[in-house]
Amino acid sequence: MLNQLIELKDVSVHYDQRAILHKVSLSIKAGEIVSLIGPNGAGKTTLIKVVLGLVKPTAGNVIRAPQICVGYMPQRLVISPLLPLTVRDFLECVTDDKAAIVAWLSRLRIERIANQPLQSLSGGEWQRVLLARALIRKPTFLVLDEPAQSIDIAGQSEIYQLLAQIRDEFGCTILLVSHDLHYVMQATDRVICFNHHICCQGSPHTIAQDPAFLALYTHRHDHSHGTSGDILPPQEEGHQHA
Repeated sequence: MLNQLIELKDVSVHYDQRAILHKVSLSIKAGEIVSLIGPNGAGKTTLIKVVLGLVKPTAGNVIRAPQICVGYMPQRLVISPLLPLTVRDFLECVTDDKAAIVAWLSRLRIERIANQPLQSLSGGEWQRVLLARALIRKPTFLVLDEPAQSIDIAGQSEIYQLLAQIRDEFGCTILLVSHDLHYVMQATDRVICFNHHICCQGSPHTIAQDPAFLALYTHRHDHSHGTSGDILPPQEEGHQHA
C-alpha cells in the first residue's frame, strides 16, 4: 500500500469572513499524480499553499510525513527588473550543482537561453525555467500551479509526458493545478474537482462521467455532499437537511 504523504482534515480558510476553503478533507499518497481542477477563484492556489505550509488554516489540521523534499512551481513569480539575473544565475540560487543545471536545461529544451536575462524570456520559456527550478533538487513532493500556462499545445503535451516520466524515475509525488483538462485527464492518477470544497474526486475515467465534473465551471452550492464527497440525489439531500 502506498504511504500517506499529506493529510488534510476538515481544513477551512477564511479571509475577511469569506470562506476560501470549506471543510476540506483529503489525503495524498506517495507516488501519486493528483490533479486539482476547478474554475478561477475556486481556492485551488490557497489549497496548495495550505498543503505546503505557506498558509495557516483557520480551522482543521494538516499532517505531513517527515523529511519531505518539496519542489514548488508557483503560478506567478515576479522578479524585479532591477536584478540582472540570467537563467543560469536564477537556477544557481537553488543549487550549486552545475551539472544538474545543464541537465535540466537540456531536458526541458531551454539550454539555448541559459545566459539570457530573465526579463527577456517569453511566457513559455519562463514556465520551463520555473519547472527546472522546481525539479533541480529531485524533490520527493512536486507541487505545480498551472505548469503549462503560456506554453503552446505541443509543449503542453510534452510537459505532461515529462511529469509522468519524472514520477516513474524518481518516485516522487506530484500535485498539480491545471485548466488543461484534456492533458490532465491523460496524465494523472486521481482528479479532484474543487470549488472551495471537494465537489468530486476519483480516477480520470470516473470523474469524466461525474455530473460535478461536467458542470465544473458553473458549479453551484445548491446540493449536499456525502462523506466521500459525492453529490447526494435530491431525496437524500432532503434527509441530509432534516
